[in-house]
Amino acid sequence: MTIFETNRLLISKLSITDAPFILELTNTPDWLRYIGDRGIKNLADAENYIVKGPMASYTKWNHGLYRVSLKETGVAIGMCGIIQRDTLADKDIGFALLPEYAGHGYAKEAAEATMNYAWQVLGIRKIVAITLPSNQRSIDLLTKLGMKYEQLISFPGSNEELMLFTTV
Repeated sequence: MTIFETNRLLISKLSITDAPFILELTNTPDWLRYIGDRGIKNLADAENYIVKGPMASYTKWNHGLYRVSLKETGVAIGMCGIIQRDTLADKDIGFALLPEYAGHGYAKEAAEATMNYAWQVLGIRKIVAITLPSNQRSIDLLTKLGMKYEQLISFPGSNEELMLFTTV
């Protein structure tokens, strides 16, 4: 089910049928390096991730991570969405693309549309984002989206420092 679209992309809710795509995406080198190993090693793990993550978020918050697909072909190329983390006070935008689709402006297009959807449809006022200081592509994208660096943070139980960006 398409939630919204852009000139080149369809943004839709993830479903169990997206398990092969999720298995591929969550095991790409950039995902593992910048987001982390989620222990998704087979289709059952991918299905579980979809049910307990995005689908549970749709039910609880009316938003979550969405499938990003090419409008022309319907091929899934990534995820983008608004997340409510227990560790952050504000809603967080997240995004990831398969490597072969990086560098074509798809992440910016999906993230801009996602933020507009959050503001206009969901009524979310403030959106934040987190990234590792080593993830220059994400830092560049967040800056292009008009987000401002606020501070370094660490989640409870972790020594890893993350850069926190905000829209307000």
